[in-house]
Parts: sequence; C-alpha cells; structure tokens
Amino acid sequence: MFGQTAVGSAANTPSGSRMFRYEVVGLRQSVENDKNNYPIRNSGSVYVTVPYNRMNEEMQRILRMGGKIVKIEPLAGSDA
Repeated sequence: MFGQTAVGSAANTPSGSRMFRYEVVGLRQSVENDKNNYPIRNSGSVYVTVPYNRMNEEMQRILRMGGKIVKIEPLAGSDA
C-alpha cells in the first residue's frame, strides 16, 4: 500500500485524490495477515498510506489485526 496512488473516478474529486499516512503499532501475526505478501515487524511502527475514500475501511482492517493507530497525517503531493 505504501506509495499507492488513487486511480479511477474517486481520483477526480478533491477528496478522492488526498492521501493519508497511518502510523500503526502493535500489529501481530494472525490468520488474517498471513494473507499479506509482506512480513509484519514485531516491534516499531508500520506506516500505511491510503486514499481518503478508503480511510474507514483501512482503520477497521488495522484494528482487526490487533494494531493501534497512533498518528494520522495528510500527505502533500510530493510525499505520496
């Protein structure tokens, strides 16, 4: 997800093109995240970048995996 850009009709709206970065701690390995194609670190923060229109969905996924969102920051055009 890191470095993804918004594509499609949502990208044409002012809110659809906005990107946010979550700082997440406490993710644990489980059946749910065994489906991911990347390992989860045992310590430290994980950064997840999502478009505005998927923020709620991504928050729910992080909470299901046992993570805690400690920071949400908007990304400028050059940061995304």
